[in-house]
Amino acid sequence: MRLIDIEQKLLALKQPILQTRDVSACLNIPLAQASNILNRLAGANRFVRLMRGKWATTTQIDPLILPEYLTAPFPSYISLQTALFYHGMISQIPQTIYAVSLARTRQYATHFGNISIHHLQPNFFFGFDIVDQIKMATKEKALVDLLYLTTAKSMLFKTLPEVEIPTSFNRKKAEKIINEIISPRIKTVVQRRLEILL
Repeated sequence: MRLIDIEQKLLALKQPILQTRDVSACLNIPLAQASNILNRLAGANRFVRLMRGKWATTTQIDPLILPEYLTAPFPSYISLQTALFYHGMISQIPQTIYAVSLARTRQYATHFGNISIHHLQPNFFFGFDIVDQIKMATKEKALVDLLYLTTAKSMLFKTLPEVEIPTSFNRKKAEKIINEIISPRIKTVVQRRLEILL
């Protein structure tokens, strides 16, 4: 089978991201051969290697969809500075796409940009809407997620960006989110920081 025919067969799956094992199953070939084909497609600038075993089926993709695929099988959603910018609460465009997930904290450098995934406990994984097939934190959850992560050992979120609180920001909703934090110490820190911002 020619490379262009293989590409068409894979594109017919209508998936923006494929795993090497998906290609192996679709083409009924061994993993090593599927990996070789994907490397050839990437070499021809048809596909893009994201990380070991994961490939974008196009060179033009919305990078905001990537966290969900990179953290699979664990779910994730766009939050923190990226969601705050989306909601117009910060003016500086983040150079990195920030997301939270049940997966471990990890940084990814991809062809489409840098992606920073941050771990949340399962009980705190909520508060997002689906916007154009992208899970996006609500403005209240994005801010609370950021305040929550300022308590982490990492120094990444120790200094907050300059946040503009819009009139549509629902303080009661933010307080309800904070009440879901299990740790009394972290809950108190987040409540105090929210009070300062408001």
